[in-house]
Amino acid sequence: MERNRPATAVASAIGGWMARAPGTYLWLTVLLVTTHLLGPLLPAAEELVRVPAPTDPHVLVDRPFRVFLAGLLWLPQGGHWALCAVLFTLLHAPAEHWLGTWRWCAVVAVAYVPAGLLAEAVLLWAVRHGHAPLSATDSLVYATDQGIAGIAAVLTYRLPRVWRYAYAFAVLVFCGVPLGAGPDVTDLGRFAAALAGLACYPLTRRPRPRAGRPTHPVRAPGGRRPRETGRAAAQ
Repeated sequence: MERNRPATAVASAIGGWMARAPGTYLWLTVLLVTTHLLGPLLPAAEELVRVPAPTDPHVLVDRPFRVFLAGLLWLPQGGHWALCAVLFTLLHAPAEHWLGTWRWCAVVAVAYVPAGLLAEAVLLWAVRHGHAPLSATDSLVYATDQGIAGIAAVLTYRLPRVWRYAYAFAVLVFCGVPLGAGPDVTDLGRFAAALAGLACYPLTRRPRPRAGRPTHPVRAPGGRRPRETGRAAAQ
């Protein structure tokens, strides 16, 4: 029994950590199923969700749900689930512990959908004006990449003020460096997600509890105080 206590304590700590971040580990479980189980066994299921050339404006307008669902349920090509699990545990889980599940979901959604649309719009503009090759549109915005970037950025507000500017600058540099080497929509989406995460500061502020109303003595109709009874009246 004594030998099993350390293992039980570790298992309990891990279970408690995961239970406080249900959204993080539910999403990670879905990615495990689609990447290692559903994809290899049922290639047709992957093709049903994936969309070719998702940044084509016609595809995005005609099938926006499919485009964003594909990026939500699947890892990028060549992505490793184990690395994703490490990053989710280091970034998403602490953020969900801090913000709560619903506000964590809101940050991920802002970093994925609006930031992804912004990245696609910027890239299409660059292609039309000759600043980027057409092949740059043959990529997909992934919720895993953008969610990690957005959550990493919003964690800026979890740090002491003295470290916030340096940390935010490091996140933006890390997400922005790939833009100098022929960016595609994935690189632009990651950088836009970091900016979106920094813009989510209002979601990090907990509402202040309302101050209690001052108690006033109850008065009888006509402005008279009710008669005191019992020991209070005798005093």
